[in-house]
Amino acid sequence: MDNPFGHEPIEEIKEALQNNEHDVAVAKIQEYLDQQDKIPLHIGITGESGSGKSTFVNAFRGIDNKDERAAPTGCVETTSEATPYHHPNYPNVTLWDLPGIGTTKFPADKYLEHVEFEKFDFFIIISDTRFRENDVKLAQEIQKMRKKFYFVRSKIDHNLQDEERSQREFNAERTLAQIRKNCIQGLQEQGVDAPQVFLVSSFDLHLYDFHLLEKTLERELPAHKRNALLLAMPTVNLEIINKKKKALKSQIKYSATLSALVAAVPVPGLSFAVDISVIVCVVIKFAVGLGLDIPSLERLAQTTGVPLKDLMAVIISPLAATKITSDLIIKLLLQFATTTALMAAEEGSRFIPVIGIPIAMGFSFASTYRALNMFLNMLADDAQRVFRRALGLNISV
Repeated sequence: MDNPFGHEPIEEIKEALQNNEHDVAVAKIQEYLDQQDKIPLHIGITGESGSGKSTFVNAFRGIDNKDERAAPTGCVETTSEATPYHHPNYPNVTLWDLPGIGTTKFPADKYLEHVEFEKFDFFIIISDTRFRENDVKLAQEIQKMRKKFYFVRSKIDHNLQDEERSQREFNAERTLAQIRKNCIQGLQEQGVDAPQVFLVSSFDLHLYDFHLLEKTLERELPAHKRNALLLAMPTVNLEIINKKKKALKSQIKYSATLSALVAAVPVPGLSFAVDISVIVCVVIKFAVGLGLDIPSLERLAQTTGVPLKDLMAVIISPLAATKITSDLIIKLLLQFATTTALMAAEEGSRFIPVIGIPIAMGFSFASTYRALNMFLNMLADDAQRVFRRALGLNISV
């Protein structure tokens, strides 16, 4: 069986187990599982003053503008220096609120040096009206440096409201198409080739083009950065929940492999304890990744205006909106006969001469893999129910 973690971590875990240092072993397991979540992603958010940069930063992070951790917003430029804002669940993902280029003393080429453009994976250039000369100059400089950039036309909900008041025969889709066309034509006339423009309302990310922006970023990011983006991305439709589920599912085999490797330690009972510890660590990640931990649910209630108790009322899984402990995991596993049978078979096989340990490793892998898949399915179903309730949709999954 391949070891995706390397030999040194496994040896440290084995040593801790053999020395009966269970807490040390659990801490090291958590440490090595966490390594998958440490790939950095730096997103630069820029544009003219008052264009809605800070509100977009907050919305992307799932944080209300009134939250103490929010980027400050206002009608005037509130950002004078590049300011990092970490995602509340994934601190490896950082959105940088950059000063509007029109408010600095730096021209476009020097502006990028000033904000240390090298560290950014891509830039989002925001405007609440037409894109201006400074936006175009900045995009051209970013392009010269072979970085990706995307234009976001913000406050689109306000534009639709204004148009509805002024038009006798208002049509939202036609108006959106016209705004998009005007943005693209304006950028092309200023020398931007094939500009990518997305119409967004930071207060209603599930509407308009934010889902198209998400798909574009996912497609154009390097493979090793995609999961970092996806797990940090706000849930704006059911498709993103399914994508998050798929990303989390892809990590299960590594946790099951770790479980199997620890099963090679010839100490009866310890493999079961470690299996439970691995499952606890991973299920916590599932709950956080799918927005089902209490802090995430509280932020969702705050940003959508739906009471927390109403969101929690549609939750079925005992793993959501609660503290996930070893006792809770064991209690749930006892309800699944196949999984508990595999765990029992693992312990029994240890006493078979020569082939006992390899068989035990196989049983350990299978039981952990099966349990994690079951728990992920339970939580993903709850995530869909909560999302539907938050938007006032039909609850059935």
